[in-house]
Amino acid sequence: MTQDPLTLYKLIVLYMLNKVNFKLSYSQISSFLLEKEYTSFMTLQEVISDLQETDLIRTDASMNRTFFSITDEGRNTLSYFGNRIGDAIIADIDAFLSEKHLELKNEASITARYYKATSGEYEAELAAREKDVDLVNIRISVPAEDMAETICESWYSKNEQIYKYLMETLF
Repeated sequence: MTQDPLTLYKLIVLYMLNKVNFKLSYSQISSFLLEKEYTSFMTLQEVISDLQETDLIRTDASMNRTFFSITDEGRNTLSYFGNRIGDAIIADIDAFLSEKHLELKNEASITARYYKATSGEYEAELAAREKDVDLVNIRISVPAEDMAETICESWYSKNEQIYKYLMETLF
């Protein structure tokens, strides 16, 4: 049975999102699909857009990153049509997710964003989560946007050190 390639790519994305218990970023999804040369960048954009428009995936934007999770409707769709993904592709996806599990999970668990508060200051919100539970959630007010942006960028690379410092200092 021949199938539309776009349908296969949609099912691959749904399978990936269903297989993990955390959100995946656009770059993580595209890393798999583009490195394995399953599809092109433009086609992947179309696939993601279609999945969003049909409410099969949910989008969460933070700073300059976009994360995706599968919806109940996406899970239903995958349960009906998931058998259309070939065994070799499933093996590729499973290997990718297994090999990069910690890296993928850490990227989804650490978030940072900033915004201009009503006071005129900028607030940076930093969080580290595990299984949808906040391990740490910090809000810092600073006078300038570039400072808030720097704090958010630093959080991604230094969050473990900061969390460790807080735990050691507070306990």
